[in-house]
Amino acid sequence: RKSCVLLKNNGLLPLNPDTVGTVAVIGPNANNRTALIGNYYGTSSRYITPLEGIQDAMEGHGRVLYSEGCHLFHDRIEWQPQARIAEAVTVAKHSDVVVLVLGLDETLEGEEGCIDGMEVGDKKDLLLPEVQRTLMTKILDLGKPTIVLLMAGSAMDLSEAQEKADAILLTWYPGARGGTAVADLLFGKASPSGKLPLTFYRNEALAEMPDFTDYSMSNRTYRYYTGTPLYPFGYGLTYGDTAVTGLTAAKDTAMVTVENRGAATEDVVQLYLKDNGSEFAPTNPILCGFLRVSLAQGETKTVEIPIDPKAFTVVNNEGQRIGGSGSWTLYAGLGQPDQRTQELTGKKVLS
Repeated sequence: RKSCVLLKNNGLLPLNPDTVGTVAVIGPNANNRTALIGNYYGTSSRYITPLEGIQDAMEGHGRVLYSEGCHLFHDRIEWQPQARIAEAVTVAKHSDVVVLVLGLDETLEGEEGCIDGMEVGDKKDLLLPEVQRTLMTKILDLGKPTIVLLMAGSAMDLSEAQEKADAILLTWYPGARGGTAVADLLFGKASPSGKLPLTFYRNEALAEMPDFTDYSMSNRTYRYYTGTPLYPFGYGLTYGDTAVTGLTAAKDTAMVTVENRGAATEDVVQLYLKDNGSEFAPTNPILCGFLRVSLAQGETKTVEIPIDPKAFTVVNNEGQRIGGSGSWTLYAGLGQPDQRTQELTGKKVLS
């Protein structure tokens, strides 16, 4: 529950099982046990997929309809290409809300190898398999209230879902009983509070980055990327309405005041530091501390967050770690700072 990342929510989430009506659960990962457990795992005594978790949450409240929709990557499940997509569209039309469960599993990302005649391992792009993109377009174009669940272990380009879906929840590979955790978040038993540990780029941005064999950091990772990501490092929404309202700091610690004007939630307060003068400093502020905070509705807390001493150093061209310029700007917020819009309460200059 703490690791899932809410990437978009226009107000559809959390769902109320008493009023939501009929829920359609659609997609190749909706009932895929392999997508629960990722790449390294033991044997659980029980597995609960997102479909099963939603069915449990809706028991005694309303109907749950299911369609696999498509294969994870092949163009057909049976003999006729895309036959199940038509079924999925019918299921969606007869529902009040759609939960579209897409993504990858260990057969598509992980160690290099060959499965079903297809080379797998490192991805060639950031796109979902073509058959899943077709399914997503067909469902989103219906205009039904739709939540996209992404089950994957890496960054994916979800531009179409960001534009058309009502909500997007990144579940990663959530574990053997991850379906229960996902349902708890969808139906508001817990608030999403995870943050992205990496940058989600748009697929076209790959052309601007160094080749895979080029170890240059230019224009990649959150520390050096100069483009506009789909979702930045450290990003993640909650059902609350939290904001940093105060910051005091020294070189070893920061006192951050955070306020929640919405529903009870946990959130992650993050500190970023920018060296103002060193020629060896990364292009963007670097993460130097963070703390998960629990906040009731209307609650305000002041928390102490240690600052990593390494944040005040830089690495020169010989690979030596040396002291920085002596002037730094510290940012406190709930994600990676946009230096153009950061509130003054979340920004301090240190020396």
